[in-house]
Amino acid sequence: MIQEVKSEAETRAFGELVGSRLKGGELIVLVGDVGAGKTTFTKGLAKGLLIDEDIQSPSFTISRNYEARDGIVLAHYDFYRLNDAGIMANELHESIHDPAMVTIIEWADIVEGVLPEDRMTIVFEPKSENERTLTVTGVKDLL
Repeated sequence: MIQEVKSEAETRAFGELVGSRLKGGELIVLVGDVGAGKTTFTKGLAKGLLIDEDIQSPSFTISRNYEARDGIVLAHYDFYRLNDAGIMANELHESIHDPAMVTIIEWADIVEGVLPEDRMTIVFEPKSENERTLTVTGVKDLL
């Protein structure tokens, strides 16, 4: 699926649509350069999960968890600064296999070896300062 977005607001709105359809147990991998819109999308997704907290990029903390609707927990990982998966691979494995978790991963290359094939991947490709093409694979029944 290809989704064209023309602004940060449209990126958030698409994230909100995806978040509103999540049930727990989903893994979403976000791929794109710095500033491509991955965290903006995640903020929208959190709104769709009815999370009231301000979503921040976990670039320095590696992960953040947020309580969502229906007993779901959003686990947001950012492995940009990680050189070795190490112990994070174990934590990630637990998160991915928890049916109450929605797991979002930015910069997943370092942990690719522990990620299951059953996942959604969204590639963010900038077209201009505000416009992006989002290529979504592994959608199944979500969208």
